[in-house]
Amino acid sequence: MSLPLGIIAGGGPLPGQVAAAAQAAGRPVFIAGIEGFAESDVLRPFPHKFFRLGAVSAIIRTFRDENCTDLVMIGPVKRPSFLALRPDDAEGARLLARVGKAAFLGDDGLLAAVMRVLSEEGFHFIGAHDILTDVLAPPGVLTRIVPDAAAMVDIQRGIEVLKIIGAADIGQACVVQQGIVLAVEAVEGTDAMLSRIQAVMRPGPAGVLVKLAKPGQERRADLPTIGAATIRHAREAGLRGVAFEAGGTILANKDLMVETADAGGVFLIGVQP
Repeated sequence: MSLPLGIIAGGGPLPGQVAAAAQAAGRPVFIAGIEGFAESDVLRPFPHKFFRLGAVSAIIRTFRDENCTDLVMIGPVKRPSFLALRPDDAEGARLLARVGKAAFLGDDGLLAAVMRVLSEEGFHFIGAHDILTDVLAPPGVLTRIVPDAAAMVDIQRGIEVLKIIGAADIGQACVVQQGIVLAVEAVEGTDAMLSRIQAVMRPGPAGVLVKLAKPGQERRADLPTIGAATIRHAREAGLRGVAFEAGGTILANKDLMVETADAGGVFLIGVQP
């Protein structure tokens, strides 16, 4: 029998989907849920324990006790101030100190540093998409609604913008309308960014949401993720479509996303920037 898969779980349904897929493939799992983010209903069917975000040493000890050497990090965690983290003991403080200056960089730099430190402790990281092999976005239009030429121009503009802000490790998403960048994602996340779009929307053809992985992003931990909730928020914001990186975006529930988009008259398209 394979050694158990360790899952470091943030919010949303994906940690449970990863655990279910691993078990279906004959692999036991153990989930370390991050308090305040991981959802009890998602973790309940699987062996799990909740940990405070700064309890690095306790998480490591538990994974070792459970014989987990392969780890997956999945699910959003709103990043706290590094200074607000309270290590659980002296060993936890030492481990957090090894993260070093990456704590003051963007999310991807911090995640990469955390993964490096845990790898040095003997763990091996794999991507959630290596377990959920069918969740990566395919190329092309997924919906009945098809983007017109103007929408494709806005999508291309969004790609250009995201290459710039992504390289600076700022965000993974932006909204473009008629060539004008209405908003870019920062620490607040995609859905919060969408909540302010209506206040800046221009008359005429509606805008599009574009979401891509950052250049050089650590793809084992923080691939862009889109679910039906994001599609609903995009529709409520008055947008007419959502574009995402084919092969570089996790679709949390593709069938439900497409159903939600079709019902709301929103197009979905996987692009290859």
